[in-house]
Amino acid sequence: MISREWTVKSALLAIAAVLMILGGVPLYKHRHSQVPIVAGPGVTKVIKLSQFGPGLKGSPADTDVFVLEGKEPGGKVLIMSNTHANEPAGLLATLIMVENAVVEKGTLYVIPEFNASAGRNTKPGDGYPLYFDIPTEWGAKRFRMGNRDASPLEQWPDPDVYIHYPDKQLFSFLDVRNTNRTWPGRADGPLMERVTFAAMEMMRRDKIDIAIDMHGAETMFPVTNCIVAPQKSAKIATLVSMNVKAMEGFDNHVEPSPGNFRGLSHREIGDFSETLPFLLEAPIPFLDQPTGPKTVKLLLDGKDPFLLSLAKKKKLFVPYDESGWPMDKRVGQHCSVTLEIIRQYSKKNPDTAIKVAGIPRYGDLVKTGVGHYFHDPAKAEIKSIYYE
Repeated sequence: MISREWTVKSALLAIAAVLMILGGVPLYKHRHSQVPIVAGPGVTKVIKLSQFGPGLKGSPADTDVFVLEGKEPGGKVLIMSNTHANEPAGLLATLIMVENAVVEKGTLYVIPEFNASAGRNTKPGDGYPLYFDIPTEWGAKRFRMGNRDASPLEQWPDPDVYIHYPDKQLFSFLDVRNTNRTWPGRADGPLMERVTFAAMEMMRRDKIDIAIDMHGAETMFPVTNCIVAPQKSAKIATLVSMNVKAMEGFDNHVEPSPGNFRGLSHREIGDFSETLPFLLEAPIPFLDQPTGPKTVKLLLDGKDPFLLSLAKKKKLFVPYDESGWPMDKRVGQHCSVTLEIIRQYSKKNPDTAIKVAGIPRYGDLVKTGVGHYFHDPAKAEIKSIYYE
């Protein structure tokens, strides 16, 4: 009797172990997979964010900063993506910049994986795909699909309530791993606060003029398809919004940064430095709740019958029809809005103007597709390849 009971328990334990391994191996591979980035001719150096925040050094949250310096001195721009790693249009836009941009005047700082930990996290409970592929002229380029928050493997335990520093505003416990709630950060705070602190130090020390934080938001969320800006950035944001609509044919309205909602890049960067912050939101139907399965197809083409039904009932905050919201369009908006921010800033500040070439605009990306701008790592020099 005892022997039979032991045999049953052993079998159940063995089955549980096999299931854990089968479930864990794909997550392990995802966490350790690498995305090759071909540093283009405009990249003059690559540094680590921990150069500005020693508390990051050696941690999984440290990340590459690609620096593109022009021959002429001028203004300085910081461009960040993957603050939320489940909003990949920004990541693709920044990688296009790293691989193609050439700065003629001024300096660009580009951080493709701002929350590097979130880029290696996932959300299996919501059925997120682990990867997505972008077709290119030389084959498919594979990217990890990340999550909104950093991995608990790297920052744990979560508090019962996250108390924002320095305002002491109370947030959800998850926001301690959300790098768009931890600005301006602390040198000795939780890991994600150290990430935002290092970025703040870079802006302050290097006297960066503009900071652009790329995001994506649900079509059912009112703060989408827009530029979020505090009062100090509002004039430029308004001019940008009007110009992209008039010249390039897409809407991108301006949302004011709320003064009483702390921890966000568009609020704290402006309050704790001289830098002008802008947060870009492109629609991402994948993140809406009333959709079909969270497939790679939905992520890339943004087509969903449930959202189409809601659009006909005027329940969405963006135009939506059978064409969906494809990735090429979303990446194109990020590129064009970024270029227009730089142009409007330069017109207003000719002494610190910035001139950049090689970045495609909205119309180019819609016509040719995102993959057209990625270079084949197999044909690149080894010294120009970096891995995220």
